[in-house]
Amino acid sequence: MIESKKLLQNKIKELAIKKGVKLISPESIYLSSDTKFGKNVLIEPYVVIGEGVKIGNNVKILSFSYIEKAKIGDNVTVGPFARLRPDTILENNSRIGNFVEIKKSKIGKNSKVNHLSYIGDSVLGKNVNIGAGTITCNYDGKNKYKTKILDNAFIGSNTSLVAPVKIGKNTLIGAGSTITKNVKDNTLALSRTSQRELKKKKK
Repeated sequence: MIESKKLLQNKIKELAIKKGVKLISPESIYLSSDTKFGKNVLIEPYVVIGEGVKIGNNVKILSFSYIEKAKIGDNVTVGPFARLRPDTILENNSRIGNFVEIKKSKIGKNSKVNHLSYIGDSVLGKNVNIGAGTITCNYDGKNKYKTKILDNAFIGSNTSLVAPVKIGKNTLIGAGSTITKNVKDNTLALSRTSQRELKKKKK
């Protein structure tokens, strides 16, 4: 059984290579038979591509990434250590970086989610930048809600976006914020407690 699966994988990878897909260390890579590849695709070691994946042209899938039921546009880089869950759409020139998980979301053209973030049930416009440690809080234990981030928004690091919420165009969200209300276009939004310094008691 294991040997037959290995032979099937070898055939799938041979077909991919014939189509022009560049597999680095192919023995460490897992592909599905229904994966659709564009031109000039590079896949690094220890990548798993599950069922229902479509990959565009000039795409790089970096090591230790896991992808299933997702659509990847042209000139996109994914990973390393990225996870694309079902119903993820990455539009052209977008970037998904290390330790990022995307689920049931659309990432617009030229938008970036580079580090340590979770984006779920969301729609991102063009040229959106998601700072490190940002999460969409889309589940309250019973229902799931949507987050919408419009064009040119900049989300500062370590931000929590509590859905349902809409972030307007050209907005800046200050690092460390928890956003629970809609943010208007062309504004700065932040929520922080004041920093305090107290003298330590002497022992």
